[in-house]
Amino acid sequence: MSIIKKLLEFTLKRTVFRRRLIFFISDSIIISFAIYASLWMRYNGVLPPESTQPILYYILLALIIKLSFLVIFNLYDFSWQFVSMEDLVKLFKALSVGTLFFGMALFFLRVYEPFIVFPFPRSTLLIDYIISLFLIGSLRISKRLVLEGIKSPFRSKEEKVKVLIYGAGGAGEQITRDMQRNKNSNYLPIGFVDDNPAKQGVAIHGIRVLGKGEEIQKICKNNRVDEILIALPSAHSKQIKKIVEEIRESNLIKEIKILPGVTDLINGNVTLSDIHEIELDDLLGRSPVKIDFGAIKDFIQGKKVLITGAGGSIGSELARSILQFNPKTLIVLDNDETEISQLVNNLGLSTKEIIPVIGDIKDKSRMASVFGKFLPQIVIHSAAYKHVPVLELYPEEAVKTNIEGTKILAELSLNHNIEEFVFISTDKAINPTSVMGATKRVGEKLLKLLNQKNKTKFVSVRFGNVLGSRGSVIPLFKEQIKKGGPVTVTHSEMKRYFMSTSEAVILVLEASAVGQGGEVFVLDMGEPIKILDLAKEMIRLSGYEPDVDIPIVFSQIRPGEKLFEEILSAEEGVESTNYEKILRAKSANERSFEVLMEKINLLIKMSSRNNKDGIIKLLKEIVPTYNPSKIKSPFNHF
Repeated sequence: MSIIKKLLEFTLKRTVFRRRLIFFISDSIIISFAIYASLWMRYNGVLPPESTQPILYYILLALIIKLSFLVIFNLYDFSWQFVSMEDLVKLFKALSVGTLFFGMALFFLRVYEPFIVFPFPRSTLLIDYIISLFLIGSLRISKRLVLEGIKSPFRSKEEKVKVLIYGAGGAGEQITRDMQRNKNSNYLPIGFVDDNPAKQGVAIHGIRVLGKGEEIQKICKNNRVDEILIALPSAHSKQIKKIVEEIRESNLIKEIKILPGVTDLINGNVTLSDIHEIELDDLLGRSPVKIDFGAIKDFIQGKKVLITGAGGSIGSELARSILQFNPKTLIVLDNDETEISQLVNNLGLSTKEIIPVIGDIKDKSRMASVFGKFLPQIVIHSAAYKHVPVLELYPEEAVKTNIEGTKILAELSLNHNIEEFVFISTDKAINPTSVMGATKRVGEKLLKLLNQKNKTKFVSVRFGNVLGSRGSVIPLFKEQIKKGGPVTVTHSEMKRYFMSTSEAVILVLEASAVGQGGEVFVLDMGEPIKILDLAKEMIRLSGYEPDVDIPIVFSQIRPGEKLFEEILSAEEGVESTNYEKILRAKSANERSFEVLMEKINLLIKMSSRNNKDGIIKLLKEIVPTYNPSKIKSPFNHF
């Protein structure tokens, strides 16, 4: 009994070798059977007596040729459970070529013993080919058919959430397949909605397109829909917002969920884990854009990449995105050990080397140690002080971090012959009214002049507010809504440019990849959005009505703020590039390197002495368009 038990354990144990061996033996049996069956059918079930020995040779010849082509086409390196259409196409090619070569071999061997005794009928080749293709193909797809179709679902239909999928394209097809295949899925797809006339009535994995978006109210009523899933990754945020409003107007569906946008789906695949609640990013931050992922891959793949400020919202998204492009090493640096620890945990297990580093960019000796030890090839500098009202009170701290820290990193990059240094800038650097914007503008000027020193390329990328980033108005609004209000808006006419974190980051990487050095790139942020409209939409997303359930109150503009941030109408002007949503600021005549460095060094000295007035005066000299805000407000206002 123990021998039989061990034999069964050996046979049933899953290993790559055993799976290959089982399929190799199975294919051998099928090929042998196909030869015999095709001859048997050709001779109406009565084979000539002289055929016995030649048939064995025909089977042996078919096995040698056809199995060889199955191996050549890698048809033993596949997952039985997840066999794909690509695998079946490869099978078709392998057996087609194998049958062709088998026929050629028969032609040349027909005059030799034992083949001359019993010639192989030509019509039998076709029968043999059809039987082999059908049986070998059926064997390979059998497990998937059992798991996806024949086997009873893990949960009954009554227990599952009836979901209507808005979008019958590639994403809709993928998510439907995952819902049906995943035994732990809580979703039951009951139909699609799509505005494409050609898709009306079409069935995808057995699920029909029930109508267009304008018919959604009728469809929901007739099918008792529990939830709607928007599966339109390439849709613009305006389209998403329109769809959500249509669903809300029906008053039939409370749960609306969505799949991520294209910039979040770098590999293009969607699964159940990608489904999430409608967020502000989906309504305001999406816009269709074609990204040159090949250029980004060439820029990052196999390189050592250092990200400063990696614990922040932009830095952490940079880390996540960069890992998709296979860097050799990712060095994530921040002065907050909690943020770095959380980032590393969120990134999870990776085949790439991730090195967390605790350090302050203002500490020159520490940064020199980091550069000397890890030898990065690309530096993406996102560390900064960015809270506008607070920095109006502490300009010396803004200088230390945004100027001195940038200078330290840039000089180390020159000394270590870094390939490229990327500086994350801001729309507030244009005609700045804040210390934050002015110090960022000084950083841009410094890097532009340093770009001439050696082969290291220095590139700056400007963009506006990122939805949900730390320090933005969105977390504040969320907290106020959670407490029941009121939601405070500084001014009814205040507008800001907004972009989703993922879109901003992927465009930063694309701009970095195509930069030649010395450029200040400007991301096209689309149309500015009223902060008041933003507050109202956030209240609606939380299930309330603005000024009914949650009041909105107005305060006043804070120190350093503008009613409207400038970005596309920058004082130096912009010009287009060959890449969507990436513009280039026109070059302005900069003062000499020596003069700029002298003033920057003086700024740094003033910051160490807390000379606030001297700092403001010198910033105005370096950035002539800097017009300090005269708005004063109590400290507790922000």
